[in-house]
Order: sequence, then C-alpha cells, then structure tokens
Amino acid sequence: MISIFTRPRSHTLLAMLLLLANGLGFSHHAQAQTPAAVKPVTLVVPFAPGGPTDAMARNLATAIKAYLPQGMIVENKAGAGGNIGAEQVARAAPDGNTILFGTSGPLAINVSLYNKISYDPIKSFEPVIRIGHLPNVLVVHPNVPANNVRELIAHAKTNKLTYASSGNGASSHLAGVLFNMVSGTDIQHIPYKGTGPALNDLLGGQVTMSFTDVLTALPHIKAGKLRVLGVTSATRSRSLPDVPTLAEQGLKDFDVSVFFGIVAPAGTSKDTVQKLNAAFVNVLKQADVRQRLQEQGLEIATEQTPAQLAAFIHTEVPKWREVVKASGATVD
Repeated sequence: MISIFTRPRSHTLLAMLLLLANGLGFSHHAQAQTPAAVKPVTLVVPFAPGGPTDAMARNLATAIKAYLPQGMIVENKAGAGGNIGAEQVARAAPDGNTILFGTSGPLAINVSLYNKISYDPIKSFEPVIRIGHLPNVLVVHPNVPANNVRELIAHAKTNKLTYASSGNGASSHLAGVLFNMVSGTDIQHIPYKGTGPALNDLLGGQVTMSFTDVLTALPHIKAGKLRVLGVTSATRSRSLPDVPTLAEQGLKDFDVSVFFGIVAPAGTSKDTVQKLNAAFVNVLKQADVRQRLQEQGLEIATEQTPAQLAAFIHTEVPKWREVVKASGATVD
C-alpha cells in the first residue's frame, strides 16, 4: 500500500522514447505504471456529528490543508463510547492514511470500563499529538450553602447530597467518584441519559451538584442559575480565570478533564508520525484556529510531541482504572 508520504517515481525521457520506438502505446503504459493518486488522510471521529469533538476535528481538518497537500477528511464512526471508531483505526493499515481524533474515553477510560474491547489504548496506536483538553467545572445549585470546595465538603459530611452525571461511566460520573475518594465524602451518584437531562434537574434543584464541561455550564454560571466552586483540571480555565482549581483548594493532584489527542495505527513509521505531528503543530499555531478552538472551550496543549502524548496516556490509563474500579461501573 502506498504511504501518504511516498513520492511517485518519474519516467525519464529515454524511457519514453524507447516505448515509442517499440510501438507501444505510451499513454496506456504510463497509466498502468503510475502509482494510485495520493488520497486525503481520513481523520476518524468516534462520535456523532455535531458535538464538540466533531467541531474541533473539522476545524483542524480544514486548516491542515496548508501543511498536508493531499488534505484531510473527517469520518464520523460513532458507537460504544468511542470504541467503534477507535477499533476501526486500530485495524487500519499503518500508512498514515487513517488516524483517530481520540478522547479520554477510547484512549484512557474505556479499556477499564467496557467488558469487551478489541483494542488496547497503548499497544494499538502510535501517538501523534496531544491537541488539548476541555476542562470540567464543579457546579452546585444556588440553594447549596457553599461558596468553595472546602465548605462543600463540610456540608456533604453532615447532609445527604447528590451529583448528576450524563450516564454511568461518563467523565461526569467518574469525576464524582474521584471527588468522593479524595475528599472522604459519600455524595450519591444520580445517572441520567445525557448531559441535557442531568443539567435540567440540576437547574431545577432535584440534584445538588454536577461535574460538567465548562462550555455547557458557562451560560448558566453567568446567569446566576448555577454557582461554580472550582475547575476540575490541573490548571485554571481560560473561560473562568478567577475560579481556582480543586487542586488549589486542597484536593491534591485532582485533574479531571476530557483530553483530545491524535493517534495512528500501531506500526506507523516514525517518519510518518513526525510529518503528521509537524502538520498539526503548524495548524495549532494559527491565530484563527486557536481562537475557534478556544471559543469551544478547549485549552490547547503546550506539550505536543508524540512522546509527550505517549507518556500522558501511560499515566491516564492506570489512573482511570483505579477510579472505574472504585465506581463499580461496567459496560457490556
């Protein structure tokens, strides 16, 4: 199979003259010997169109044409929490023509959450680049008598509190599990079928709190319908620069956010990986691209080498294995 970075071999003038001298149809011979046209790189998004992951991928795929002449197309392959798209890329030829726009689920969490999974997030892929992360925030209903994490923990130890998630095994669920683990609380998990229903009940006061992405929560925070107590990622959010992280408020090393990274099938050559990495690095330097991604809530990664993404995934997989085990959540 022809790699995306293979250059076709040119015919010499002498060869052309010899072909003509022998009475062969040159145009026919050239057509038979010319390598297949280099096709666009397929960037597989393992979720349905329309979500934040899809929007980020399409922004990158459109801009990368300046650095990847053959271009890039986005293919949505949704299902099983991202596993179906990840499995497709894991099985693809390691030639750089098919790559994955992965997230925390398929690249770190699902291997511990799903009973049946046909790929390994470490062994099945070659890391290309870490794109960034979408911070989560801890928000409470305004009737909760707490203005920071310390006050919330104290309140939770003397009152029955609940937290809403978008479903069992979702990052909004596991963030609550981790919060209970490190704070010594026992806040009850209430799973919903999606972020919308969970948010509606939180706004209505049927549940106490939730860990949701900053982009979803921001309008309700600004309107005073929710109170934000902290950012769950390792660093503060650009969207809420005055809101401290949970780690700053005493929950050491608390870091829960949805990360985004590009990976290729295992066995992809280092040269191909480096060329893909360079193209994405250049795209992420563009001011207009950065602005669009940041407007979607993304915190763009500063560590962008393949080795740095590999090291990050190696720490995330065991971290979430422990949290998933504590949660008791499994998916068939």
